[in-house]
This record gives sequence, structure tokens and C-alpha cells, in this order.
Amino acid sequence: MKRILVTGGSGFIGSHTSINLLQKDYEVVIVDSFINSSRFFYERIKNLAKRIDSNLLRRIILFEGDIRDKNLLEGIFRKSINEGKRIEGVIHFAGLKAVAESLKEPSKYWDFNFIGTFRLIEVMEKYECRTLIFSSSATVYGCSKDFLITESAIVNPINPYGHTKAAVENFLKNIYDSQPDKWRIACLRYFNPIGAHSTGMIGENPNGMPNNIFPFINQVAIGKIERLEIFGNDWETSDGTCIRDYIHVMDLAEGHILSLEFLFENECRFINLNLGTGIGTSVLELVNIFQEVNKVKVPFIYTDRRVGDVARIVADNGFALSILNWKPTKTINEMCKDGWKWQQVKG
Repeated sequence: MKRILVTGGSGFIGSHTSINLLQKDYEVVIVDSFINSSRFFYERIKNLAKRIDSNLLRRIILFEGDIRDKNLLEGIFRKSINEGKRIEGVIHFAGLKAVAESLKEPSKYWDFNFIGTFRLIEVMEKYECRTLIFSSSATVYGCSKDFLITESAIVNPINPYGHTKAAVENFLKNIYDSQPDKWRIACLRYFNPIGAHSTGMIGENPNGMPNNIFPFINQVAIGKIERLEIFGNDWETSDGTCIRDYIHVMDLAEGHILSLEFLFENECRFINLNLGTGIGTSVLELVNIFQEVNKVKVPFIYTDRRVGDVARIVADNGFALSILNWKPTKTINEMCKDGWKWQQVKG
């Protein structure tokens, strides 16, 4: 049974991936500073694991702390070695992810996202753990004009958040190139994760005002926020609102597991993978589907375009489908249904 370190494992995508890992007979070591989540959310993960199978609780461990703390990371790796269970792979989610905030505080984003990864790689190298899944983003593509974006598209981010992701990818490629016979690295460029676990026990739970559209829609629908702001209705799209590739978080979590297993089962390599559905949905369409599926109202207004946004970004996911045998299974209706169930359960 392999032991996997999951940085940021109590966050939105990290929590769903951690549950999937447990269900697939991995031991999971989570390190999280709770800057984007909370200890309450970790308790939700444990409660869900117990509900699925009480034996899963014996295979999950939490360390609270910041991955920029090299001593903390070294302590985690040493403890695993002392227990006779080396950490064999890392799934790296930890980092900051709000485009708007990155425009206001770029140095903060470079510190958390790049320096955090740098420290992680230092420790992985020291303890001879060289299998890594990196949580990247489609924001690295910037204002691509491609109808469907492939991994070979030009990397040209237009905001500090995207620049930090692209820089980490470049850094990881350098690390691989320095020892191509030792490192196995996959950078997963995912598009717009939404939805929640079908039980409603875990989902996206931002601290403070949401930055992503889906928790914003949820909080408007439940009455915590008065109305949704849609940033622009004059984009070059069918209804004037931005088009995005929304993917169910459980499909995304499955993509992480299959990527990890692909690295374990194959020769050393470095790969970039798009994880998306290949289907574009406009913001207005998303709002209307959410209202129809859940029989709720989501009041909204149009406001000015947001700096750093692009009109359309949709994945060509053919490469991931071909090498991982992975295919998204959840529809946009299911994303809206599961996400709303999470909002109702958590209140």
C-alpha cells in the first residue's frame, strides 16, 4: 500500500482527491496550512471516510503547517521513514489561486506558489521521492485564440497567478531534465472545477468572499449574498458572457489518481495534461442551468469586464483520454445539482 503526500489536501480539489486515494487503497498524508480551508473541513473529510468505510480512517494523517517550512516537510518525510512507510509520491495542490487577488498582491503569490514548490522539491530530492503530480491551471494559456486548447498551445499567462503556475511548470521541467532517469512529473492543467461530492459532505468552501463563480452562485441562491456579478456581457461569445470548460471535481479527482498511477507504472517522464470536458458553457448558461436544475433563483447583474479575464477557454482533452484512459462522466446538470447539495448541507 503506497503512502502519498497531498499538499493542500483539505482544500476543494485536494479533499476530493484524498477521498479517492483512500478508496483506492492508498495511505494519505495531508499537509495543509488551512489558509484556503479550515480544520473543520478536514473533519468533514474524516467523517466522509468513516461513512464510506471506517477502516479508511487508519490510513489518513494530518500535519498542519506551511510547505514553505522546510523543517516541517523534512519532519513529515522522516516520520514516514521511521514508521517503515516511505512517501512514494506527492500530489501538490497547496497554493493561492485567485486571479483578482494575484493582481493586487503578486509578491504574495510568488512567495506561496513558487517558493512553496521550491521547498517541496528540495525535500523530495533529499528523501529520494521523485514522483510528483502538480496542480497547474489552464490560466497558463492566457488569451489563446484556439477553439480547443491543446497542451502544445503557447504558454502566455496574463495575470500573476497564471505566471506563477507557468514558472513552476518550467522549474519542474528543469528538475526533470537534470535527472531524467529519476523523476516522474505530471503537470495537470485543469480548467474550471465545480460541483461537489455526491453525498454533499464536502465541496468548495472558500474563506471569506468567494473568488470563483460557483460558490458565489451557491451563496446567492441560499441568500448569503444579494446577487451575482457577471463580469461583462459584451464578450465575443453567443450571449456576450465568458465561456468556460466546467468539470466536475470528482472527475478531476479521478484524473489525479490515474495520472499518479500512470507515472508509477511507466518509465520516468515529464508530461503536461489538460483536464477538462472539451465542452464550453457560458456564464449565463451556467446560471440558467443551476436555476433550472435546483429550482432556485440566482439574481444577477452585469458589471464591467474583470482585468485578467479571457472570452473563451475550453480544453482539448484528447491527450489525457488517450494515455490515462480517463474520461469525464459528469454532466453540467450533475455539477450544479451536487454543488447545490453541498451548499444546503453545510448551510
